[in-house]
Amino acid sequence: MKIIIHGGFFSESDQSHEVKTAKQNSLKEIAEKAFQYLQTHSAFDTVAYAVSLLEDDPLYNAGIGSQIQSDGVIRMSAAIMNGETQKLSGVINIQNVKNPVFVAKDLIDEDDRVLGGNGAKKYATEHGFENFSTEIPQRRKEYEAKLNNGGKGTVGCVAIDKNGKLAVATSTGGKGFEIPGRISDSATVAGNYANEFCAVSCTGVGEDIVSNATAAKIVTRVTDGMSLETAFGKTFAELKAIDGFAGAIGIDRNGNVYHQDSYPTMVFASFDGEFFEVFS
Repeated sequence: MKIIIHGGFFSESDQSHEVKTAKQNSLKEIAEKAFQYLQTHSAFDTVAYAVSLLEDDPLYNAGIGSQIQSDGVIRMSAAIMNGETQKLSGVINIQNVKNPVFVAKDLIDEDDRVLGGNGAKKYATEHGFENFSTEIPQRRKEYEAKLNNGGKGTVGCVAIDKNGKLAVATSTGGKGFEIPGRISDSATVAGNYANEFCAVSCTGVGEDIVSNATAAKIVTRVTDGMSLETAFGKTFAELKAIDGFAGAIGIDRNGNVYHQDSYPTMVFASFDGEFFEVFS
């Protein structure tokens, strides 16, 4: 059993040492909570739980930490994928829910598993998700000043459970000041993909991740026999060729954990019940 989570990027030039320390402590705490949850739950349930904790922390660009778009509105996207069934479900540009990842998870048994905009919100309301504003004062100040938080971000979790089953979940609050209606990678197989061999979650510039089909490429290459490290390396070499900005985390069916970024520093933490690895 292993867990790895990410929370976007950290920029030394735009963010303080205090923010860095806060993210390190937060990621370590969430990774540990998620690992404990994994003891009695499947990988699929656990990745949703872990991502919900990240969505609840305003340090990250998801849930209550989400960015504000150019028209002053927050729209969020999230997805989850079960490696065993190879089913993906997600929401795109949903508004006014606390945890988009849980709405995405609820959709996994539907015939129509990826919903957007008003349809996603209507589904959430009909399935008991309360109306909730994810805007915090800091984000409104940044929007009004036409600034962002210095961290291109998204949050995600990959887990392998005691039965060797893999799952992944990813959630984002956008890049900030984007054109309303923009769709990035988080609710697509480019940013969030899993099968029985490997699971990968991405963060960074959605357009770059989609152009490179990053998560799907890594998982496919591992499925075809590449090692996890080699698959990451080849995929990120292709990302570099288009000057892509991205980071990714992954676990293969043998329990190997790997992470890589194209423009340091992706913030992440992994835990296997004994050893932590936290970004530095």
